[in-house]
Amino acid sequence: MRVVVAEDLYLLRDGMIRLLQAYGHEVVATATTGPETLDALLKWRPDVSVVDVRMPPTQSDEGLKAALAARREVPGLPVLILSQHVEQLYARELLADGTGGVGYLLKESVFDADQFVDAMERVAGGGTAMDPAVIARLLSSGSTNRRLEGLTEREHSVLALMAEGLSNQAIGQRLFLSESAIGKYTTSMFDKLGITDDHHNRRVLAVLTYLNKA
Repeated sequence: MRVVVAEDLYLLRDGMIRLLQAYGHEVVATATTGPETLDALLKWRPDVSVVDVRMPPTQSDEGLKAALAARREVPGLPVLILSQHVEQLYARELLADGTGGVGYLLKESVFDADQFVDAMERVAGGGTAMDPAVIARLLSSGSTNRRLEGLTEREHSVLALMAEGLSNQAIGQRLFLSESAIGKYTTSMFDKLGITDDHHNRRVLAVLTYLNKA
């Protein structure tokens, strides 16, 4: 994959570059400020980018704003936010266009290289990779979607794990259920959410419905 890395801390940025190269990916550009991030994303249009939230010049939300601006210019541009902070408003805006190709991980929750690279690859493929803590914050701040009220407790559990980017097999292992049982839950869930077979990626649409709650 062609990757843009936007991170102002040298050691972390250099570490990610080396990690991605070790996995066979190409870092086509790096950025250390919000404006540099936007320029790099629009110039290179990478297969995926890894973007910190708080970057110079203000050290507030420059990175996330740059990612949002880039996706407005290039709809569906895959972006994985990697931060120590949950910015609820902008995280919800990142999800709002419904195109997928988004992720939001907290740095403290990334425990190994395979987990991180797997998340990047899911986002590059148009999927989602959401940190459980980010999901919890988004759900606690949103209004209730009436379609979500029709889901059973088990279907809510399946959908929450789907939002993390887990496959049906991995969800089944987490919930101690068979993969076929998870398949039945997801089919029922799609029906209740009004997501038909005609949709290109039903999993992504279900996750975005869940996280946006709108």
